Amino acid sequence: MVIVPIEAAKLFYIFFEWIEFLVRWLHVIAGIAWIGSSFYFIALDLSLQNKKDMPKQAHGEAWQVHGGGFYQIIKYLVAPEKMPSQLTWFKWEAYGTWISGFLLLILVYYLSADLYMIEIEKFDLTKFEAISISLIGIILGWVLYNFICKKTVNKNNNVLAIFILFIFTIFSWLYFQVFSYRGAYMQIGSMLGTIMVANVLMIIIPGQKKVVKSLLENKKPDAIHGITAKQRSLHNNYLTLPVIFIMISNHYPTIYATEYSWIIISLIIIVGALIRQFFNIKHSGKKPPYLIWIPITIIVLFSVYLSDIGKPNLSSAKKNAELIIQKIPKTLVVASEEIIISKCSMCHAKEPLWENMKHSPKQINLENIKDIVQNIDSIYSQAVMSYAMPPGNITFLENSERKTLYDLYNFLKRL
Repeated sequence: MVIVPIEAAKLFYIFFEWIEFLVRWLHVIAGIAWIGSSFYFIALDLSLQNKKDMPKQAHGEAWQVHGGGFYQIIKYLVAPEKMPSQLTWFKWEAYGTWISGFLLLILVYYLSADLYMIEIEKFDLTKFEAISISLIGIILGWVLYNFICKKTVNKNNNVLAIFILFIFTIFSWLYFQVFSYRGAYMQIGSMLGTIMVANVLMIIIPGQKKVVKSLLENKKPDAIHGITAKQRSLHNNYLTLPVIFIMISNHYPTIYATEYSWIIISLIIIVGALIRQFFNIKHSGKKPPYLIWIPITIIVLFSVYLSDIGKPNLSSAKKNAELIIQKIPKTLVVASEEIIISKCSMCHAKEPLWENMKHSPKQINLENIKDIVQNIDSIYSQAVMSYAMPPGNITFLENSERKTLYDLYNFLKRL
């Protein structure tokens, strides 16, 4: 066994935290750029108007004002007669989002697959097996989706949407049978995100390049490229909100870690699509369908209900933290309890003493040594390796007290 010096381990922990944070930051920035351009161009496309004085082969025109200036925008459904001298491609936002997202998948889930992906009570997988199953699903999801789209291009999009929803509901159920709750949630998010970027990388951009090539060769571009690109772009637009929901859901265990979370994913896909439908109709200049918010509200409330009835059944739970506590030195138990009770329990309690606080943050109670043992990883992250807790150090948690909590963490990790 290789024993890593404590200071070296702490330095590695800080370095790894920074790497993960910077990649996550890049992911958010790239995602904002991609989602922003997606929302903008769908809204622009729906706002176009056909006018008499437009250039030949133009599909529609829109006037917009922003930043003190006016913009005249003209869209060609296939392509203009001649290749323009300057052409801006919108692709790196999508690529950057997926690359940074996949790096996060590796850093958070694949490197810690035994913690975040594997649930022994379901399947006792090795790390390699869990990662392989994940990668196979990501690839298979795109292959199936792409096959269905190619067979139904320029046909009934509503039937296509229902069929794709059905396929991903099955995927969601399957992964919730194999992976941990959190791992399954991120797996479906990764599959949907991969489909979105693959639409850009393998369908939209190649089709646009073929159109550009035809223009340079003075040939008439094939209209199918524009039709296909519009179909995939619209799909991306409708998938955006569900993917964002999954991205931020890992901060809320009551959403992703319940028995019926696999159904909640499908319901959120529906909710996201309905919300986008409302705004897409609104952007088209038509009267917004305000009644659509009734089914959205009903589905969201039903999702809340599912997360509640799917929570763990505590009546039959066995509490075996006492066995671990018996092994901790009495002095360390007493010192840790005194620190937590005096510096943390006014908020992290079943009945918080802090004014206007109705329940403990993140539902984490820290009222005795058993609570401390069960939440030692969070305590280590929030109060030992950082000054995140207490907020603003409002209870004056001293460095010597943080050291005591660090000693407890180290002892428990050696058990």
